Amino acid sequence: MSDTKQDRYFVAVSPGTAESTVKKLKYHVNGQWLESKTSVYMDCFNPSTGEVIAAAPQCLAEEVESAIAAANAAYPAWADTPVSKRVQVLYRMKYLLDKNLEELSHLLAFEMGKKWDEAMGDILKVTEVVEFACGAPHLMKGESLMNVSNGYDTVLYRHPVGVFAGIAPWNFPAMIPHGWMTPICIATGNCMVLKAASFVPQSSMRMMELWQEAGIPDGVINLVTAGRNEAEILLRHPDIKGVSFVGSTKVGLHIYTTASANGKRVQALTEAKNHALVLRDCKLERTARGIINAFCGCAGQRCMALPTIVVEEVIADELVALLKTFAEEINLGKAYEKETGMGPVVNRGHLQFVLDWIQTGIEEGATLLVDGRQPKVPAGCEGGFFVGPTIFDHVTEEMSIGREEVFGPVLCIKRVKNFEEGITAMNNSRFANGSVIYTQNGYYAREFAKRTDAGMVGVNVGIPVPLGIFGFTGHKQSFFGDLHVMGKDGFAFFTESKNVTCTWFSEEELQTGKVDTWDGTISSMPTS
Repeated sequence: MSDTKQDRYFVAVSPGTAESTVKKLKYHVNGQWLESKTSVYMDCFNPSTGEVIAAAPQCLAEEVESAIAAANAAYPAWADTPVSKRVQVLYRMKYLLDKNLEELSHLLAFEMGKKWDEAMGDILKVTEVVEFACGAPHLMKGESLMNVSNGYDTVLYRHPVGVFAGIAPWNFPAMIPHGWMTPICIATGNCMVLKAASFVPQSSMRMMELWQEAGIPDGVINLVTAGRNEAEILLRHPDIKGVSFVGSTKVGLHIYTTASANGKRVQALTEAKNHALVLRDCKLERTARGIINAFCGCAGQRCMALPTIVVEEVIADELVALLKTFAEEINLGKAYEKETGMGPVVNRGHLQFVLDWIQTGIEEGATLLVDGRQPKVPAGCEGGFFVGPTIFDHVTEEMSIGREEVFGPVLCIKRVKNFEEGITAMNNSRFANGSVIYTQNGYYAREFAKRTDAGMVGVNVGIPVPLGIFGFTGHKQSFFGDLHVMGKDGFAFFTESKNVTCTWFSEEELQTGKVDTWDGTISSMPTS
């Protein structure tokens, strides 16, 4: 294990060089930070100002393959390490996450654009799953039954699988690669090759340094940044046994079909268009504030955002007026300044993507109630990638703005007559990540929880993300695979079961030498 004080994730600059110099980033294989031989680097920005802050390598195919080889070489010894010893690394990682919380939060806000408390939440969600994965000695326990048949006992063990690939998105650069993907993977005895998002790799790289400091053996976790062609290696390489992915539905479906066709287990978490049903008996002002938080939080760049509400017509005008007022109160600013109410989106390309969707909503005939284009920003943010809260009213089922994922601070309001019309409209979506109901009526809350297609349901909870002890259970075209991230599903995904059945011969059996067709494993075989 290398000394992270000497071996950093970026190329050191000469003494006296200005601090504003763009960092040239490395990749991590077998315990070492290495400078890529590639000639292609991707610019990384400070979204709050638009300034380039780093350059991430598009690692060469042989560099990606070297990461796989390092993980494969490290796997036998790590898998054979007792689970109680493996989790000691996670205990130390939890300590380091707590110790470095402020630094990590600032770095994430600086490179991704989440405001301060959102960035800190991204880090704390890593800690949450690390703590859960520390329970591996209990959660990996199998099952057993003595005398399953006369004289026969069966024990089920859970074993690690091998090397996994984690393909991380840019919107949660800490929580997803180092929370959802890595802790359970390594706690169960597997090794990991992480492909960090090239837009925002530094948070993931800094966490890789902390894993080193926590004592992870060389090769158990490896980290690269790469283009699509090089990432494709992770889907086809025979030494990769499984793939965990978060990103777009188009790419997720490709990863699922390609990797599974190559014999790998896959969990692919993809897009969403979460809806909330707002009933007439809701606590109106608190509901409005919850909706504002849910669609503006992280500037709408999360698959559990709340981009669409379905509201009963009888209260729609009053709710819309509150939403307009609260949205216009939000102050934009630098993500890493604690007084900021909402930060920028991640980069210029995504800003244009969101702006194009706003234009689409206008062209489709939705009523633009709050226009977030060209928002007022503080001095120093003029070059940042900002779009303010945007609200469309009178959105219909025919409008794509109300069906497709915008991934920005854009809210669509659909008006319905009653509960039945509302839940029908929600279930018409091809996505089924999260859904929410705002009501004080227990009957409708229960009916909603039972009948909604979504896998994560909130009753008066705008962002119903479960804790790490539960799975992240998206459905329909929000998920491709069989086992979800985190929770019991997470442990099942990263392990395979092995049943061991044994018997010990009695003197009578040794003398007769008789063996039936099923070798004694049918307990209900009639006697002649």
